[in-house]
Amino acid sequence: MDQIHLVDLGAAHAEIADEIRAGFDRVLARTAFVGGEEVAAFEREYAAFGGVAHCVGVANGTDAVELALRAAGVTAGDEVVLPANTFIATAGATARLGAVPVLVDCLPDSYLIDPDAALDAIGPDTRAVVPVHLYGQPAPAAELAAALPSHVRVVEDAAQSQGASRNGRTPGQGGIAATSFYPGKNLGAYGDAGAVLTDDPELAATVRSLANHGSTVKYRHDLAGFNSRLDGLQAVVLRAKLARLAGWNQARRDAAARYGELLAGLAADGRVVPPTAAEGNEHVWHLYVVRVPGADRDAVVGKLNAAGIGAAIHYPTPVHLTPAFARLGLGPGSFPQAERAAEEILSLPLHPHLTADQQARVVDALTGALG
Repeated sequence: MDQIHLVDLGAAHAEIADEIRAGFDRVLARTAFVGGEEVAAFEREYAAFGGVAHCVGVANGTDAVELALRAAGVTAGDEVVLPANTFIATAGATARLGAVPVLVDCLPDSYLIDPDAALDAIGPDTRAVVPVHLYGQPAPAAELAAALPSHVRVVEDAAQSQGASRNGRTPGQGGIAATSFYPGKNLGAYGDAGAVLTDDPELAATVRSLANHGSTVKYRHDLAGFNSRLDGLQAVVLRAKLARLAGWNQARRDAAARYGELLAGLAADGRVVPPTAAEGNEHVWHLYVVRVPGADRDAVVGKLNAAGIGAAIHYPTPVHLTPAFARLGLGPGSFPQAERAAEEILSLPLHPHLTADQQARVVDALTGALG
């Protein structure tokens, strides 16, 4: 049978292929390979889409997190509170600037950062908290910001939440957020790309300078920056996809609702725990993550893959149990919710071009894999 992809990038490209060719021709004709009119236009359009004053395009999402932290005043030796249940890049960007990751557990239902645990982890050396907007829904960034002491800033990791909102607030509004346009994201480039979002003109100017060798005027370098710039070809792709993002996100919501109906029987007998949307959240379903308590999760994924179902695991190892962060000295049992999730979760195929028949086949295969 045909493969059902976890993310169908080919179907997305087929929808925009003619626009991409025309846009690439524009960039090639202008030789505007770094920055240029396409990048400036995308920054304006994505800022408007996200409801923020400023969007600064950068080379990738990891750089975006580091640049946002730097702009927020985090320096080497400072502590940054972040969830143990996140992709490694959140912690990697923190460590790369010389700051110290302080990990906390996640909530058992949404898998988002536990806000009480985050507040309890604040100390005199803490300079930022990074709530990760995971799987397509926002963490409580505004609530955390209101409860934090004045010396601590919120820096949002919004890599998985393009188009999402919480109580009407979008990432970066009133603060600063980093996002990724890695190809598999809701808004994905044809390579690496990212952005920093904010309403604050000073923060935006600092990020733009840091990302351009610490310069806003050629050969004048006011900061010790580095090279992290969005290129014109990626901006062409992002502009074409951005014009469709609201519709594609709605298609994801529709697919998530269908999964909820199809999984009702497995949920009723406890074999599957479907995902939930936290109160006040407008979810964009970057991933559809279920739990299979009591089952051999890895064996279930293997059976799904053998049946042509592109299931995957996001993420199999919490940050504190990766060799890269063994130096933190946090062994098994440190964050029970994150560790349990890592043992039980799996991601089912979800993308805007997924059909109802394909979803029925996914759930039938999942039912068989669970025995």
